[in-house]
Amino acid sequence: MNWRKYRKFPAFVFKERTWPDRTIEKAPIWCSVDLRDGNQALPDPMNVEKKLKMFNLLKKIGFKEIEVAFPSASNTEFRFVRKLIEEGYLDDDTVIQVLTQSREHLIRKTFESLKGAKQAIVHLYNSTSEQQRRIVFKKDKPDIIKIAVDGTKLVKQLSQECDTDIRFEYSPESFTGTEMDFALEICERVLEVWQPTPEKKAIINLPATVELTTPNVYADQIEWFCNKISCRDSVIISVHTHNDRGTGVAATELALLAGADRVEGTLFGNGERTGNLDIITVALNMFSQGIDPGLDISDINSIIKVYEECTNLKVHERHPYAGKLVFTAFSGSHQDAINKGFRYLREEKPEYWDVPYLPIDPTDIGRQYEAIIRINSQSGKGGVAFIMEHEFGYILPKEMHPEFGEMIKQKSDEAGRELSPDEVMEVFSENYLNVTGPYKLIGYHVETRDGTVIVNARIYKDNEFLEISGKGNGPISAFFDALKNISGDLPFRFEAYSEHALSSGADAEAVAYIQLANGGGKSIFGVGKDRNTTTASFEAIICALNRAAAENKHV
Repeated sequence: MNWRKYRKFPAFVFKERTWPDRTIEKAPIWCSVDLRDGNQALPDPMNVEKKLKMFNLLKKIGFKEIEVAFPSASNTEFRFVRKLIEEGYLDDDTVIQVLTQSREHLIRKTFESLKGAKQAIVHLYNSTSEQQRRIVFKKDKPDIIKIAVDGTKLVKQLSQECDTDIRFEYSPESFTGTEMDFALEICERVLEVWQPTPEKKAIINLPATVELTTPNVYADQIEWFCNKISCRDSVIISVHTHNDRGTGVAATELALLAGADRVEGTLFGNGERTGNLDIITVALNMFSQGIDPGLDISDINSIIKVYEECTNLKVHERHPYAGKLVFTAFSGSHQDAINKGFRYLREEKPEYWDVPYLPIDPTDIGRQYEAIIRINSQSGKGGVAFIMEHEFGYILPKEMHPEFGEMIKQKSDEAGRELSPDEVMEVFSENYLNVTGPYKLIGYHVETRDGTVIVNARIYKDNEFLEISGKGNGPISAFFDALKNISGDLPFRFEAYSEHALSSGADAEAVAYIQLANGGGKSIFGVGKDRNTTTASFEAIICALNRAAAENKHV
């Protein structure tokens, strides 16, 4: 790798920066460019029908400005603009934006496409970077300025001749590769022609057409430009970042700190090379900080579905917020923390969302809790407990987590793959609910005499029926006493008990958990389930004894 063939981006000195001390307080003006900038980057560009489907999705999400086409680029692009206008897809709440290079015949064709529209943004651009001037156009600065000024004059003339309310946008393409003094000069010359006012502002779009350096430099450039432009109160500063260095989102967020008012981008960042800015990510980043993003992303799955149908692209499993795995934890420590976080929410009811490893509540974007934790050999006891509680309603005692968690790890190791929630439940049923062995409860009777609980029960043990009786301060201790009366050497002591309802209502089943232990510090658990809480408790004790017998160990 010959790293010597590359050179550092030229330093941009701006010591007056203030953006590092600011925070984002509100959402910008959003402009989706999925239908043009995103569309041109697709291996199979959208036809008119798919573009219309995408347009309707963007409106539903809440975009008020949508770049719909480069009308002079192709018949499909032109026809799509005409379809929107002629078939009534536009309303007063949505402004379409059309893109054109600063060339006369392209500008005129663009205005032909807009006939009959009530309002529109005409987005004029020409490349201004030193590299493009030297290599592509072989023109000096005055020539590049003339291209921009001539185009602006024609746009203004045609705007005055048509019935459409035209808003004007100008982009010095490759802004980040342009000398800042020259970028400012060409924008000033364009604005001198257009003559914006505070009531009818012009849009100056400052694109990072190619990411050339770190996001902080882009922020410096934006703040410098905002400070220098002469009619700041009559201009909307827009940014349009690309993702060549993988920092398009960061560059946009820092640009907003630096004074930008407006953001252009695409859903999930589709665009040339490594893509445009991912508007979904920036919007949900704001959402996670308690800021209204001004876009409705509450059903991320339906957005992904339409996006994938229209673009033939797939949203990656690890895509921020939208990926199938981003709310999934495989690591045991992560799973345990998430499980405790949900319990904290349920018990403490804090004012704000506060769950480790989950920056937002997945349900806010239409995801379900059951997808948060998935189980494999790397999973921990907390994750397994989460699955049992949120998928099946079993709230396992904390002391039971290691025992059951180890069973699941072993099962996943043997399978060599992830286990589904149903497979986790199968392991639970096999080891706790469907356990057979030397003990079986046939029936029982409970009574209280002088404050003492007496249990008379009939059990099946070692192929014979036995009548047993025991006393205690409650049914559980009395039943355990009865079992000890027939097995004087029963090496267990009653350690802990818990129970809960599996559902609500008169027919709800109860589930009981029993922990038995010996003096050696080892424990074994039993689980019982029945509509009667006492029966469930007795069945849990029987389960624990049968499990101990099956494993041939004295816990």
